[in-house]
Amino acid sequence: MREGFQATRAALVCGIAVALVSLTGAVFPPGAWYEQLNQPGGTPPDIAFPIAWTLLYIGMAVAAWRVWRAVGIGRGLALFAAQLLCNALWMPVAFGAHALGWALLVIVALWLLLAATLSEFWRADRFAGLLLVPYLAWVSYAVYLNAGLLFLNWGSA
Repeated sequence: MREGFQATRAALVCGIAVALVSLTGAVFPPGAWYEQLNQPGGTPPDIAFPIAWTLLYIGMAVAAWRVWRAVGIGRGLALFAAQLLCNALWMPVAFGAHALGWALLVIVALWLLLAATLSEFWRADRFAGLLLVPYLAWVSYAVYLNAGLLFLNWGSA
């Protein structure tokens, strides 16, 4: 019975933490400012972002839950929390403050923390590590998009 409670608690904490981070997209939407920027080649249609992020957030929550169940709270989940904080910070910096340079620093930090998180998750639970691979790929793509927005709109953004 206690093990079932622990698994439920871990799932709730992981799910709620990721869901709270996902709300930054609703609080800080791109808006008209973003629409007026010169977009880098390969920018996906707007509808791709909520679809991709929904799937990624689900994978992130499941991965964190699996690691919690496998090894408990430790280095892997601390790194997960740190990258989650960078994830939450990017939208207010980029779309709230319109600070694409600072946003690029945030997303590079996110990428580095996420790569370390994936490595730790892989050691704890290979499936959890695999669940973060699409997230790392998407954040890599987002680094390109952020850098492209910054350089294509230098001085006007």
